[in-house]
Amino acid sequence: MTTPLVDPVPPAMRAIVQEGYGTPDVLRLAERTPPRPDADEVLVRVAAAGVDSGTWHIMHGRPLLVRLAFGLRRPRREVPGLDLAGTVVAVGSKVTRFAVGDEVVGIGRGSLAEYTVALEHKLAHRPDSVEITGAAALPVSGLTALQALRDSAGVGPGDRVLVIGASGGVGSYAVQIATALGAEVVGVCSAAKFDAVRSWGATEVVDRGVSRWWQPLLDRGERFDAVIDIAGRLPVSDLRRLTAPDGALVFVGGEGGGALTGGMGRQIRGVVIGKLRRKRITLFVSRERGDDVGHLVELVEAGSLVPPVDRRFALADAADALWAIERGEVRGKLVVTI
Repeated sequence: MTTPLVDPVPPAMRAIVQEGYGTPDVLRLAERTPPRPDADEVLVRVAAAGVDSGTWHIMHGRPLLVRLAFGLRRPRREVPGLDLAGTVVAVGSKVTRFAVGDEVVGIGRGSLAEYTVALEHKLAHRPDSVEITGAAALPVSGLTALQALRDSAGVGPGDRVLVIGASGGVGSYAVQIATALGAEVVGVCSAAKFDAVRSWGATEVVDRGVSRWWQPLLDRGERFDAVIDIAGRLPVSDLRRLTAPDGALVFVGGEGGGALTGGMGRQIRGVVIGKLRRKRITLFVSRERGDDVGHLVELVEAGSLVPPVDRRFALADAADALWAIERGEVRGKLVVTI
C-alpha cells in the first residue's frame, strides 16, 4: 500500500530517551534530531510502538549480563523500543522492497520516537486490514512465539503444549499460534488473568500462584509434546518430567536467579543437561526476520491471530507503560501511540 505524498521530515522530533539504567523514572521525553537511514535501511515515521518485558529488562539493565550487549554503564542506544508500525518517509540507496509512502510493520532501532530507522529485512508491509496499534504489538513478541513453537518445538496438529507465562507478550501469542497450529494448549499464569488466556485459546489454565502448581499435572501423568517456558522459575528436573520423552523443552525467558545472569543461569544449566541426556532442550533466541513478520500479518488477516493489546499510552506517558509492566499488571502487550 502506498500514499502519494508524505510530509517532509522536520529538523527535530520528540523521543523517549534513557541516559542510564533503572526504574521507569530514568525515561524522559526530549527533542532529538531524526536519524538518517544507511544504505540498507528505511526511515519510518512511527505511528505506534509496542512495549513489553524485553524493553523493561533493557531499561533496568537486568540481568547484568545483558549490559555486555547494550552498554556497561548506560544504554548505547539512547532511545528505547523495537516494535513499530508506521510510514516509510525515506529509503537507503540499496533498499528495493519498500518505497516512500509504504505502510510497514517490523523491528526498528529506537521506536519510542516520532521517527526511527529499520533494516529493510526486518520489515513487512502492513495492509489496510491490519490496524496500526495491533500491528505495532506484533513483531518482537509474535516472532518469538512463532519461532519457538514452529522452529524449535516443531508443534503440529494434535500436540499438547504447556505455555508457562501465558498472559504476557510472548505467552499471549504462543497460546494463539499453538492453537492455530492445531495444538491443545494449557496455559500457566496468575489467577487474575485466567479469562484473557482462555480467550486466546487455552483449553486449561493453571494458577502459577499456587505452591508447586505443576505437581497436579505430574500426578495425573501429564506429559507435553512441547513445554514453552517464558517466565518460569521451575527446577529443570520438573520441567523435564513435564516434557514427553520425544517432546521439546524450549526456554524463551525466565525470571529470578542472581543479579549477574538472572533466569539465564537456569536455562543454560538446562541446555547442558539436555545435551548430556540427549533431550530436546533449547535456549531460544528469536531471529528478527521480516518474512516472519509478514507471516504474522497474514495470520491476523486470516483471523487466526488477534494482537492482544491491553492498553494504549501517549508517547509522553511511555514511562507509565513500563511501570505497568513492572507491577505485573499487563495482559498481552502495551502500545505507545505517537
